[in-house]
Amino acid sequence: MSRIGKLPIAIPAGVKVIYNAPEITVQGPKGSLTRSMMGGVAISVDDKAVTVTRNDDSTKCRSAHGISRTLINNMVIGVSKGFETALEINGVGYRAEVKGNVLNLSLGFSHPVNFELPAGITVEVDKMTKMKVIGIDKEVVGQTAAKIRAFRPPEPYKGKGVKYADETILRKAGKTGKK
Repeated sequence: MSRIGKLPIAIPAGVKVIYNAPEITVQGPKGSLTRSMMGGVAISVDDKAVTVTRNDDSTKCRSAHGISRTLINNMVIGVSKGFETALEINGVGYRAEVKGNVLNLSLGFSHPVNFELPAGITVEVDKMTKMKVIGIDKEVVGQTAAKIRAFRPPEPYKGKGVKYADETILRKAGKTGKK
């Protein structure tokens, strides 16, 4: 039995879970999320908890058990609290600003990088070098943060680029001159 899959998901106050096979909808104060669930698992919704059980011990059902529970749990957390990922920009002249639904980045290229934010995602920029990607869908928040970081990943010599706030950059020693 999956250690994660057998745990019940507590439903906080103000969150409503509706399951019509194969789709599950979670509604809360921050919004609503819908996802189509994979087969091989049975989902039961009570007033205070959601439980996920697998139909049999086949490999497909065992692999779907834990991930189905985690996806539903992320949906419940997202509509009640939301998710955020913090990014930092390091480098002289590197900056970010948000205009409407577009994130404008100056990352040392000859042109500015204009990134259109996906639906449901907001970016808060603090001091032009720190930003937070905020949304209710954990998958979309993580993917958006990864796309922003991919424009200029941190390089190992000077550490310039876009990095996650909790990321540690392994620095390399540069070339030494002949003496």
